[in-house]
Formats: sequence, structure tokens, C-alpha cells
Amino acid sequence: MSRLAQTADLTDIQREILSTVRDFVDREILPVATELEHRDEYPTRIVEGLKELGLFGLMIPEEYGGLGESLLTYALCVEEIARGWMSVSGIINTHFIVAYLLKQHGTQEQRDTFLPRMAAGEVRGAFSMSEPGLGSDVSAITSKGVKDGDEYVLDGQKMWLTNGGTSTLVAVLCRSDEGHPQGTARHRSMTTFLVEKEPGFGEVRPGLTIPGKIDKMGYKGVDTTELIMDGLRIPANRVLGGTTGRGFYQMMDGVEVGRVNVAARGCGVAQRAFELGVSYAQQRETFGKPIAQHQAIQFKLAEMATKVEAAHAMMVNAARKKDSGERNDLEAGMAKYLASEYCKEVVEDAFRIHGGYGFSKEYEIERLYREAPMLLIGEGTAEIQKMIIGRRLLEEYRFQG
Repeated sequence: MSRLAQTADLTDIQREILSTVRDFVDREILPVATELEHRDEYPTRIVEGLKELGLFGLMIPEEYGGLGESLLTYALCVEEIARGWMSVSGIINTHFIVAYLLKQHGTQEQRDTFLPRMAAGEVRGAFSMSEPGLGSDVSAITSKGVKDGDEYVLDGQKMWLTNGGTSTLVAVLCRSDEGHPQGTARHRSMTTFLVEKEPGFGEVRPGLTIPGKIDKMGYKGVDTTELIMDGLRIPANRVLGGTTGRGFYQMMDGVEVGRVNVAARGCGVAQRAFELGVSYAQQRETFGKPIAQHQAIQFKLAEMATKVEAAHAMMVNAARKKDSGERNDLEAGMAKYLASEYCKEVVEDAFRIHGGYGFSKEYEIERLYREAPMLLIGEGTAEIQKMIIGRRLLEEYRFQG
């Protein structure tokens, strides 16, 4: 176990879970991650192993067949998995956010129908807010759900679905003006629809097409896709929570948890980059001694380790705040912002320590160098995080003059 990124006051069960996940990462993920990533190959065997460990049901309540663990436990597991290969943590995260939305906001029938099968990994989740021309402005979505008898008809195009091809249940945010008069705030006329589909690409059910995988710079292996709805008919009982107009709030609740997850991913990738950097620095020699003995490299290692430690502490604090039932958007935004920025910097320093070999695909740091940028934009860009942080600080420190 590393000296860095330790977490105080864990239960024996939490420590046992984390030890099991770390062993799995070292044994099943790290030896194959770079090869699979270079081939952009979906990690089927790894995913099956995660199912056997019960990680797809980690935070799903025990009454639905899950482990009923806390967000902290989940975030620490994600940190370990991202240390092995960030794409695998993405496969679990999107699934978990849909399970979380169902647990927090679903009707009893929706929870009974989906959560037991999600805990077993039989139903795999994905969710979608973004659209091709949307960027960070979620309130500007144009996808629509229109009531037609006992069904809704969905039309529109969604973008950046992690697990878009492999998932069988997608939570889709659409505009639904039913019951919301003209002039209603845009975020009050959005609804989350639960869309069941077959895995794969092409027309996966009538009115629903998953065109194919988006070719990305990094974050490979996991399938990232578009989603096109053209007359897609959804029964009314698949409105999340049974009431229209609550979709924006539901999705923001899920994203708040997702930001803790992205912070955990940043922590995991940064830890791996530090491990690679400190190991290489002790093996590589210049001017007659290991480069770790040069002060310039020691300064880099000191800065990297400090950033790993700081990001981990903020991520743990944000997770514990959410677990306590308190509002944590400020802490989650800070953790996501800091961890993703520090991850990029730690990875770059490890890349620099490797010198020319960091540019070679034979070395793992090359993969991390392409993966880290995704964390700067996933679950809200750094600029969005700073907006959230700034607004919340002004609420907390309102001038009383």
C-alpha cells in the first residue's frame, strides 16, 4: 500500500473492499490496460470480473441485491480502478449514476424493475444530457418528449454517451412542455425518460439509433456514442419519478455525485503517474547517477506527491459531505476542479521525467498523457466548476453592509 492518499477512519468492510479492488486492478487491469487501450478494445473480461466482485451494485441498497455502500466507498473504489485504467472507471460511473437516479428519484415500480438487475450487472446504465450544439448550457436542450395518449414520443439528438452501445437502459433528458405554461423557466420544463434498448449499434429499437463509437484521442476501450431519437415511443410509466418537469433537478443531483467520481478518477490517474515517475527516476541514470538524485527531479516528485495528497483529501471530504446528507455542490465542484487540474499537471511532470521515452507507446505514461485531458471537461468543464464555486461562495459569504 502506498504512503500517499491514505483515508482515515475506514471500517473493516471498507478496507476489505478496497484491498480486493486494488488486488484486482494489479492482477487483471494494469497488465492489459495499455494493450487494450491502443486497440480501442472493450474490456469484456475486466467488466465480467467487476460483476463478480459486485461493483455494479456497490451503492445499490441491499434490499435490491446491492452492497448498500456509501459514496465514499464507491469513490475510493473508482480511484483504485482509474489508477489501473480510467476507461474502466467510466464504464462503472455512468451505470452507477443511473442507479443513483433510480434510487433517489424513481417510482417504487421503477426501482423494483431495474435496481436488482442493475446490481447484478444484467442491466447496464448510461445517461445523456448533452447535445451536439449544446456545450455546457444544459438548459438549452432541444430534444423533446411530447405526450401522445399513454406514451411520450421522443425526438432529438444526444451526444457523448459513455456506454452508449453496451448499455441497455439510458436516462435521457428532454424538454417536455406538457403542463408548463409559456414563459416557464427552461430548467423547469425538462423531464428524464428511462429508455430501454438492446446493446449494440445501429437501430437498437424502433425510433432509436446508436450510430457507432466516436473516435477519441484518449479514454478508449469504453464506447462513447451519439444517440438519435426519431419518433421513439416511451410509455408514460418510464418518466423518472412519474412526474414531468423534474428532470433538470434529477440530473443535477446525479452530476453532483458524478463530480465526486471524476475527482476520484483524477486522483487515481495522478497516483499512477506518480508511481511511474518515481519508479523511472530511480532506474534511469544520467551523469553517472539515477536522475532521482538530481535536485530538479526531486523537486518535481515533491510537487507531484503534494498534489496527489491534496486532491485525494478534497475528494474524500466531498464524498463524506454527500454521505452525511448535506449539500455538497461546493465541495464536489472544488474537488472535481482541483483533482482534474492536478491530475493533468502530475501526468505532465511524470511525462517530463520519462524524457523522450514518455513519447513512446511502449511506456504507460503515454496513455495517461492522452487520458488526463478528458477529466478537464467531463461532468462539467473547469470553467463551469469555478462558476458553481464562485456562486456558492457568494451565498455563504454574502455582504451584510
